[in-house]
Amino acid sequence: MRNYIIFGASKGLGDAFVKGLPDQGDQVWIVSRNKPGSMELADGVNRRWIAADLGQPNAAQVVSDALQGETIDVLIYNVGIWEREGFEDHYSFDLDTPAEIANIIQVNITATITCIQALLPNIRQAEAGKIIMIGSTAGLDHTNNAQVSFVASKFGLRGIANALREHVRKDNIAVTCVNPGELAAEIPFEDGPDKAIAEYDGTRIPVQDIVSIVKCIVSLSKVACVKEIHVPAITDVNA
Repeated sequence: MRNYIIFGASKGLGDAFVKGLPDQGDQVWIVSRNKPGSMELADGVNRRWIAADLGQPNAAQVVSDALQGETIDVLIYNVGIWEREGFEDHYSFDLDTPAEIANIIQVNITATITCIQALLPNIRQAEAGKIIMIGSTAGLDHTNNAQVSFVASKFGLRGIANALREHVRKDNIAVTCVNPGELAAEIPFEDGPDKAIAEYDGTRIPVQDIVSIVKCIVSLSKVACVKEIHVPAITDVNA
């Protein structure tokens, strides 16, 4: 039996993790602002919702208090917001407001650091603790993305993973950063990968692929540490 905590788990890839990762008898804490629909599932997985707004400075304390010292085997930090219309052709960094930029950094960087820091005592109790962060190919070199704040935050996430890995090496906690390309996140996990592939003509990655990768990482022994994985769509020439 494993205990998971999954951040950003009310929809998209996070929802797919909640549905596709745990086995019967596992326990999953789901961190999100809105109550996730996965709470209604009756599949033998014990799911608990922690209502937290990662845009607020007290989010780490809220999550830590909710766990009450429970052991966490796997922490998945799947959080990433971006600029309004950031992936539209007409997007311009010139129009980003200071408040919007600050919020992106708060949610994507600051909350990542503070929430993981707050939960280290819980992960240290595990026999083979794992921290898995979901980044983006936008955080890699030369991927031709013009969203300055979002790209900076995803570069920063890789730096967090590298430094955190050294900090918890003595605790035998493995830290992994997974960098997917564009996902077919609008297609629900239960609809299957074929629908996602057909819907986007193979240009977006089915969420099931990322779930499979993370499931593999979780299954590894405490001896192994997967540092980083890049997963662009095969058609993405920029990644």
